[in-house]
Amino acid sequence: MTASMTPDPSNALLAGAMSVQHEQTTAPVRCTTAELFDAHAAFVLRLVRYLGVPASDAEDVAQEVFVVAHQRLDTLRRLESARSWLFGITRRIAANHIRRSKRQRATPALPIEEVIAAGKDDPSEELQLARDRMLLAQALDKLDADKRAVFVLFELEGLLMPEVAESLGCPLHTAYSRLYAARAIVFKHVNSALTTPRRRTLP
Repeated sequence: MTASMTPDPSNALLAGAMSVQHEQTTAPVRCTTAELFDAHAAFVLRLVRYLGVPASDAEDVAQEVFVVAHQRLDTLRRLESARSWLFGITRRIAANHIRRSKRQRATPALPIEEVIAAGKDDPSEELQLARDRMLLAQALDKLDADKRAVFVLFELEGLLMPEVAESLGCPLHTAYSRLYAARAIVFKHVNSALTTPRRRTLP
């Protein structure tokens, strides 16, 4: 008995459905650069600072990220992956900037002098916030690029670990390993800074 050459309608429907699904997963996201900027500008600016770009250069670097994002917008396949996709761009641009400038961040995100000049209602609280930011910046500078990336994305930006692993292009267990190592280094630095007596200045 020979197989029937008559097309099976169910197979045709299945093939059509698979074709539509393939197009949906490979087609670029219908999203403009302006929409991407409005939704994720603050996220990118925070990343730039967390990755070690000095405050004075942060906005310029963030703008460069969105210029590159505009050029590569057709490579964004899922809107849900926008943060991971932007992180990949941000990480490369921030690293290139730091290499070019040959300097690491050494100032807090909000300098203490600016807080004092601002005349806040509770200057002691604002000063503590500035010190905390400085301490975080110093702790992040203790991490290598891979550990820093995992720590920033998970602990500071709240991405889920599968998202973190996708962003970094590494296995999930590797991302967890880097996170645990980063936590240990950050905790050691913060604990050391908090337990070391500060020098008292003479009046």
